[in-house]
Parts: sequence; structure tokens; C-alpha cells
Amino acid sequence: MRHIEDQLQESCVTYFRHQYPEYSGLFFAVPNGGKRNAKEASRLKKQGVLPGVSDLILLLARGSYHSLCIELKSEKGTQSDNQKSFQFQCKCSNNRYVLCRNIEQF
Repeated sequence: MRHIEDQLQESCVTYFRHQYPEYSGLFFAVPNGGKRNAKEASRLKKQGVLPGVSDLILLLARGSYHSLCIELKSEKGTQSDNQKSFQFQCKCSNNRYVLCRNIEQF
């Protein structure tokens, strides 16, 4: 599953950077995924990495939203409890959160 989501993320980033180059510096990935050894995971946690944070973030206010958080999933992928909690926190603090399963939804 992860490989499909990786490909989707690369496609989304490429599309965004070509369509909206003026906002490229405000659009970034959050490297929360992947397998890590215990020492590396501990170090990253101390540095502020949070489980469940969306894959992509756009720091651009629109309407009543302060930012856009994008979670990418394969067609059959499901959100973890941490991802659902992050989604809820985003919505409660006026940040837009979307779940995209393909480039068309993005």
C-alpha cells in the first residue's frame, strides 16, 4: 500500500508545483511515515514529529481556513486513529483537512 501512496504523493506534489509555482514554498510534505529503528524514532519524537499528521500541508489561508492539510490514501487505505484525531484537531482550529485517494481528487 505504501508504494501506491508514495506514487500518489509524488504526482500531487509535481502537479501542485507546476500549477501553482507562486505557492511552492508554502506547500510541503511531512515525513511521518516509514519504518525507523527505536533510536531514530525517539530522536524524531523529541524533535516534534507527531503521529497522524497529514502527508502534505499548504500554509495558505483561504476563506475561513488557515491552512490545508492533505492526507493521501490508496483506494482501500484507511486512516489510523492518530490520523483521525489530527483531522478532528484540524477542523476544530479552522484548518481544512481533505482525504485524497487519487490525483483527480487532489
